[in-house]
Amino acid sequence: MTATSARLFLKSGHVQPVWAGHPWVFAQAVAKIDGQPEPGAEVVVCDPKGEPLGRGLYSPGSAIVARLFTREPERALDEAFFAERVRRALERRRAQGLPSADTTGYRAVHAEGDGLPGLIVDVFGDALAVQWGTVGLARRSSLLLDVLERALAPRAIVERTSAEIAKREGFTAGGGVLRGDASLDRFRFLERGLAFEIPLGLAQKTGFYFDQRPLRARVEALGAGRRVLDTYCFVGSIALGAARGGAREVVGVDTSAPALEVAACLARDNALDHRVRYVEADALVELEKGRGAFDLVVCDPPKLAPNRSAASKAMNRMRRLSAAASRALVDGGYLVLCSCSAALGHTDLARALALGARDVGREAIVLERLFQGADHPVPAAFPEGLYLSSIIAVIDG
Repeated sequence: MTATSARLFLKSGHVQPVWAGHPWVFAQAVAKIDGQPEPGAEVVVCDPKGEPLGRGLYSPGSAIVARLFTREPERALDEAFFAERVRRALERRRAQGLPSADTTGYRAVHAEGDGLPGLIVDVFGDALAVQWGTVGLARRSSLLLDVLERALAPRAIVERTSAEIAKREGFTAGGGVLRGDASLDRFRFLERGLAFEIPLGLAQKTGFYFDQRPLRARVEALGAGRRVLDTYCFVGSIALGAARGGAREVVGVDTSAPALEVAACLARDNALDHRVRYVEADALVELEKGRGAFDLVVCDPPKLAPNRSAASKAMNRMRRLSAAASRALVDGGYLVLCSCSAALGHTDLARALALGARDVGREAIVLERLFQGADHPVPAAFPEGLYLSSIIAVIDG
């Protein structure tokens, strides 16, 4: 190991998860730190006896004080290291058929799933969106941008770091074009043959939810001949799939007028505007208005449980949503229910759905369960990485 690397010692009883492959070291697991590492510095994580478990980056202002990048304690986290990890991530995507002639938008680097904790890189055709999730990455941003330019040769690289995360980590989030064509004002890409144009000013994550690609394909197949309600639709990507799949009618609902304006443009650009209409409204209100009117309802709300302490309140909200959606369906209709929080997984979703359906005198039978797409990989020892859960159920009675 390098002479300047501080060592972080774990308490007894906190070694097993890290040894097994969990990449996070929580503050309460730390017994002591040998040295005085600056925020973002490299640290070697050790067990209580001083045996090294790996090397990571230090985040003293976070509840996660270190994130492990390698199990090789002597390996420096330098430009060569990051270039190798990005190369491996891109090889995984190519093995998944990404990019392809009909899909040019996808996640190229998925943080812990690609051995780069905190780093998100999304490809939007000829442009990239990046998020720095830790102070260590932010302080290496120039190095990382160099690596990405060499690996992907993008027209432009845009920063979409969360201001909340940056504040917690102790750095200032940037925005806009960091490298390349400063005139870039929108992302243009294809997904499963559908054309998308997303203005940079539409601030949701990196600009699009690539993680729901498998669900969009499934809803497209289920939508044929049905009347579909897509709540929390954002720019209408699920609605577009249902319309292309032959839905009789698709109604998209969201509270964001700018997102709905983009959704309407996308429907027109893909020649699907004759099948889709959009409504600016609260999802619960719109569901209550449509009792027994739909054959398929999609409920993909924003994160309701950012942590375990919020899970109970989120369950109550999901139960209300399930009840309203169940009531909006015809007998034998399909309900798609989603959670984008690891604190509310498939088991929790199924319970909320069962209770919500019973609240309105109906029964829910789960047919399918989905996670995020394969370009959002998850280490086997990292359950927090399975953040996206979707269930497809038939509603009887």
